Amino acid sequence: MSVVLACGDVAVHRADCASMFAGCRDVLEGADLCIAQLEAPVSERGARVPNARLAMRSPIAAARAMREAGIDLVSCAGNHCLDFGYEALSDTLLHLRAAGMHSCGAGDTLDSALEPAYCMAGSSRVALVAACSILPEGYAARADRPGCAPLRAFTVYDPIEPDQPGTPPRTRSFLDAEDLAALVERIRRARAAADWVLVSLHWGIHMVPFALADYQRAAAHALIDAGADAILGHHPHLLKGIEVYRGRPVFYSLGNFAIEQPHFWDPAILHAPSFRHLVSLNPEWDLTRKYMLPENTRPTGLAKLLLKEGGRLECRFLPGWIAENSAPEMLHAGDSRFGAVRAFLEESSRAVGFDTRFDVEADELIVS
Repeated sequence: MSVVLACGDVAVHRADCASMFAGCRDVLEGADLCIAQLEAPVSERGARVPNARLAMRSPIAAARAMREAGIDLVSCAGNHCLDFGYEALSDTLLHLRAAGMHSCGAGDTLDSALEPAYCMAGSSRVALVAACSILPEGYAARADRPGCAPLRAFTVYDPIEPDQPGTPPRTRSFLDAEDLAALVERIRRARAAADWVLVSLHWGIHMVPFALADYQRAAAHALIDAGADAILGHHPHLLKGIEVYRGRPVFYSLGNFAIEQPHFWDPAILHAPSFRHLVSLNPEWDLTRKYMLPENTRPTGLAKLLLKEGGRLECRFLPGWIAENSAPEMLHAGDSRFGAVRAFLEESSRAVGFDTRFDVEADELIVS
């Protein structure tokens, strides 16, 4: 049996990068393979691109801190991958490799961005395919241009009562057929080359509890039908429901894990109209606090996949909590916050129609 751990967004920007992982390092190091979503490029080069709402860039030391904390493999498919241009993206891939980590989801061309990363987890060969649905203009890789692997979606506003002007509409979303087909093809190829295929997706509705977009369920089911063994989602900055589809888990959002507060990257962001709109999505923001994000972004944790012989997979979740300094700490079952994380996952899953169970065993939740 092999143990794979996966976490949500990671982006470090502080003098002592290693301090971000002090409360989770022991757990991360215990996995055969540990996967993270890299939210910010790692570079000291490049210039902020004009369409970056909140330009994020981590120091080079962040890559070493991630590796020393136990992270082996990262997805670079995210909506900040080109915040400081092509130079910073190229640096990121080099610094990750120099620190001893594998990466996928971004590259010099669309083909390289779609290419899976292959790693060993114990005696099992694991493939990770990554893509992003949260795409500022120009961030998607093309045949002749760097960027991240895209899984685009389109939005349609459907009037509930067409004869009632001003009535709020339903929000429908649909996958880009070509992007989905490209991702399905990579999963099928990876299925033939690896024992297990995992998919990392940067997607979803940010800051709003519970809500899932139509395209997310469509994508998750299509990718599992194509051969994926688990979907590892992130971007919304808080935990969302967990679905078990055909015996395979879909983590619609693993939430934040080890990521700095918005004003650490750019103090001026607090006055930007785009940031004010983000704040309006969740009433729990408190811009006067050191940890200014809403309280419901503090629950976090790790997806734990037990890869067994014969293609059997057992899914668990290790609850954690984000402290005032934005650093995650793992929780014991006796901690009241452990129960709060469990309750939040239960509520998030029920709210969107999933009948997922979260049974406690030691300091873990068995997901079924």
